[in-house]
Amino acid sequence: MALLGLVAVALVGWLWWSGHLGADAGRKLGVAAGAGLTIWMLVRGQTVPGLAMGGATAALAYAGWMRARVAVRPMDEIEARQLLGVGLNANAEEINAAHRRLIAQVHPDRGGTAELARRVNAARDLLLGQMKADG
Repeated sequence: MALLGLVAVALVGWLWWSGHLGADAGRKLGVAAGAGLTIWMLVRGQTVPGLAMGGATAALAYAGWMRARVAVRPMDEIEARQLLGVGLNANAEEINAAHRRLIAQVHPDRGGTAELARRVNAARDLLLGQMKADG
Protein backbone atom coordinates (compact mmCIF):
# COMPACT_ATOMS: atom_id res chain seq x y z
CA MET A 1 0.00 0.00 0.00
CA ALA A 2 2.90 2.35 0.65
CA LEU A 3 3.94 1.82 -2.95
CA LEU A 4 0.45 2.79 -4.11
CA GLY A 5 0.70 5.98 -2.06
CA LEU A 6 4.07 6.77 -3.57
CA VAL A 7 2.67 6.25 -7.07
CA ALA A 8 -0.22 8.62 -6.26
CA VAL A 9 2.22 11.27 -5.05
CA ALA A 10 4.37 10.83 -8.14
CA LEU A 11 1.31 11.10 -10.41
CA VAL A 12 0.18 14.35 -8.78
CA GLY A 13 3.73 15.70 -9.08
CA TRP A 14 3.98 14.77 -12.74
CA LEU A 15 0.57 16.29 -13.55
CA TRP A 16 1.57 19.52 -11.84
CA TRP A 17 5.09 19.69 -13.28
CA SER A 18 3.93 18.97 -16.85
CA GLY A 19 1.44 21.83 -16.67
CA HIS A 20 -1.74 19.78 -16.60
CA LEU A 21 -2.51 21.30 -13.21
CA GLY A 22 -2.02 24.95 -12.37
CA ALA A 23 0.37 25.85 -9.57
CA ASP A 24 -2.54 26.49 -7.21
CA ALA A 25 -4.27 23.19 -8.01
CA GLY A 26 -1.00 21.29 -7.61
CA ARG A 27 -0.37 22.88 -4.23
CA LYS A 28 -3.86 22.06 -2.99
CA LEU A 29 -3.66 18.47 -4.26
CA GLY A 30 -0.21 18.07 -2.74
CA VAL A 31 -1.32 19.27 0.67
CA ALA A 32 -4.48 17.14 0.56
CA ALA A 33 -2.58 14.05 -0.60
CA GLY A 34 0.11 14.58 2.04
CA ALA A 35 -2.43 14.93 4.83
CA GLY A 36 -4.47 11.98 3.56
CA LEU A 37 -1.47 9.69 3.21
CA THR A 38 -0.12 10.66 6.60
CA ILE A 39 -3.47 10.05 8.33
CA TRP A 40 -4.05 6.79 6.47
CA MET A 41 -0.61 5.44 7.30
CA LEU A 42 -0.89 6.51 10.95
CA VAL A 43 -4.27 4.77 11.25
CA ARG A 44 -2.71 1.60 9.88
CA GLY A 45 0.05 1.86 12.47
CA GLN A 46 2.85 2.49 9.98
CA THR A 47 4.15 5.66 11.54
CA VAL A 48 7.50 6.10 9.80
CA PRO A 49 6.33 5.37 6.21
CA GLY A 50 3.27 7.56 6.75
CA LEU A 51 5.35 10.48 7.89
CA ALA A 52 7.81 9.93 5.05
CA MET A 53 4.99 9.94 2.46
CA GLY A 54 3.37 12.97 4.02
CA GLY A 55 6.70 14.78 4.14
CA ALA A 56 7.45 14.01 0.51
CA THR A 57 4.05 15.28 -0.56
CA ALA A 58 4.39 18.39 1.57
CA ALA A 59 7.74 19.04 -0.13
CA LEU A 60 6.00 18.72 -3.50
CA ALA A 61 3.36 21.21 -2.38
CA TYR A 62 6.07 23.63 -1.23
CA ALA A 63 7.83 23.30 -4.60
CA GLY A 64 4.54 24.19 -6.30
CA TRP A 65 4.21 27.26 -4.13
CA MET A 66 7.78 28.33 -4.92
CA ARG A 67 7.29 27.75 -8.66
CA ALA A 68 4.17 29.92 -8.60
CA ARG A 69 6.13 32.73 -6.95
CA VAL A 70 8.93 32.79 -9.55
CA ALA A 71 8.67 35.95 -11.60
CA VAL A 72 8.28 35.40 -15.32
CA ARG A 73 10.94 37.27 -17.23
CA PRO A 74 9.72 39.50 -20.03
CA MET A 75 9.93 38.18 -23.56
CA ASP A 76 12.23 39.93 -26.04
CA GLU A 77 11.63 40.37 -29.77
CA ILE A 78 13.95 37.55 -30.82
CA GLU A 79 12.25 35.06 -28.51
CA ALA A 80 8.81 36.21 -29.70
CA ARG A 81 9.77 35.74 -33.36
CA GLN A 82 11.24 32.29 -32.64
CA LEU A 83 8.15 31.23 -30.71
CA LEU A 84 5.79 32.27 -33.50
CA GLY A 85 8.16 31.12 -36.22
CA VAL A 86 8.15 34.39 -38.18
CA GLY A 87 11.07 36.19 -39.79
CA LEU A 88 12.43 39.68 -39.23
CA ASN A 89 10.41 41.16 -42.09
CA ALA A 90 7.07 39.53 -41.19
CA ASN A 91 4.05 41.82 -41.50
CA ALA A 92 1.02 41.97 -39.19
CA GLU A 93 -0.90 39.50 -41.35
CA GLU A 94 1.86 36.88 -41.14
CA ILE A 95 2.21 37.39 -37.38
CA ASN A 96 -1.53 36.94 -36.85
CA ALA A 97 -1.59 33.84 -39.08
CA ALA A 98 1.32 32.30 -37.16
CA HIS A 99 -0.42 33.15 -33.88
CA ARG A 100 -3.68 31.50 -34.95
CA ARG A 101 -1.86 28.38 -36.15
CA LEU A 102 0.15 28.03 -32.93
CA ILE A 103 -2.63 28.92 -30.48
CA ALA A 104 -4.78 26.20 -32.06
CA GLN A 105 -2.16 23.70 -30.88
CA VAL A 106 -1.33 25.03 -27.39
CA HIS A 107 -4.72 26.34 -26.19
CA PRO A 108 -5.88 24.72 -22.92
CA ASP A 109 -9.13 23.61 -24.59
CA ARG A 110 -7.04 21.65 -27.11
CA GLY A 111 -4.82 19.92 -24.55
CA GLY A 112 -2.21 22.64 -24.16
CA THR A 113 -1.51 24.68 -21.06
CA ALA A 114 -2.56 28.15 -20.00
CA GLU A 115 1.10 29.15 -19.65
CA LEU A 116 1.90 28.21 -23.26
CA ALA A 117 -1.18 30.06 -24.53
CA ARG A 118 -0.18 33.10 -22.46
CA ARG A 119 3.32 33.11 -23.95
CA VAL A 120 2.01 32.77 -27.52
CA ASN A 121 -0.38 35.69 -26.93
CA ALA A 122 2.41 37.74 -25.36
CA ALA A 123 4.65 37.10 -28.38
CA ARG A 124 1.94 38.29 -30.78
CA ASP A 125 1.17 41.36 -28.67
CA LEU A 126 4.85 42.27 -28.43
CA LEU A 127 5.48 42.03 -32.17
CA LEU A 128 2.29 43.84 -33.16
CA GLY A 129 2.93 46.51 -30.54
CA GLN A 130 6.43 47.10 -31.95
CA MET A 131 5.01 47.37 -35.45
CA LYS A 132 2.53 50.03 -34.32
CA ALA A 133 5.27 51.93 -32.47
CA ASP A 134 7.54 51.89 -35.51
CA GLY A 135 4.80 53.28 -37.70
